[in-house]
Amino acid sequence: MNDSSEGKFEELINIVKRLKAPDGCPWDREQTNASLLPFFLEEVYEVIESVDNENWSELKEELGDILLHVIFQAVLAEENGHFSIEDSLVNISEKLVRRHPHVFGDAQADEAFHAKQNWESAKHKEKNRQSRLDGVPKTLPALIRAQRLQQKASYAGFDWDEVEQVWDKIHEEIQELKEAQSNSAKEHISEEIGDVLFSVVNLARFLDIPAEDALRKTNQKFTERFAQVEAELKKRGKTVEDSSLEEMDEIWNAVKKHKS
Repeated sequence: MNDSSEGKFEELINIVKRLKAPDGCPWDREQTNASLLPFFLEEVYEVIESVDNENWSELKEELGDILLHVIFQAVLAEENGHFSIEDSLVNISEKLVRRHPHVFGDAQADEAFHAKQNWESAKHKEKNRQSRLDGVPKTLPALIRAQRLQQKASYAGFDWDEVEQVWDKIHEEIQELKEAQSNSAKEHISEEIGDVLFSVVNLARFLDIPAEDALRKTNQKFTERFAQVEAELKKRGKTVEDSSLEEMDEIWNAVKKHKS
């Protein structure tokens, strides 16, 4: 960070403190670390959306909003005597050096996997955790958490050697799901669906594709195509309610073919 950037950072901190002052903004004065979390989460998803859309102007704005929340949280923590933003900066700088021994020390990491392996190993020792899977937040979206659990297991050496083995596991889980469905045992079906999803996420991880991102983009694609089906039906003077599946499927395939 150059002197100009440091000055802008300090300016933002001072603006937040001014808003929190007795003669500042009533809304800002009422906020707590907990009350800000829903807004912070919303900003994170807006960052994701701007990256998905490759909207760099929007990303610039959203990253500023994220910085605001980081500073707001730190200012509140400082007011309550917990820590300051400077403490956070020192903490992350020391952590980055400590967990990159292949950059700042003598360890070797010729590939990204080995670099992340070094990070996970150092983190496990620092936190004095019992399991290599500890530390993955239970509140994460299920697809993200599944992939992070699998990644941590992989960094510890628990992984397939070849992608064909992952495919074999997927086919095995699908067959077990079919058997559960034929027995009409809903609890067992639910379990097997979870196993199928977990194995598909494992394939995504093995191929270095974020499963959450892939599904989010597919959701958007489905939304856009279904809207086009509705629009075409409207042109024909119809709605989805008075249209047959065959008619909607014919429009869907036409939209899909046009997009491809």
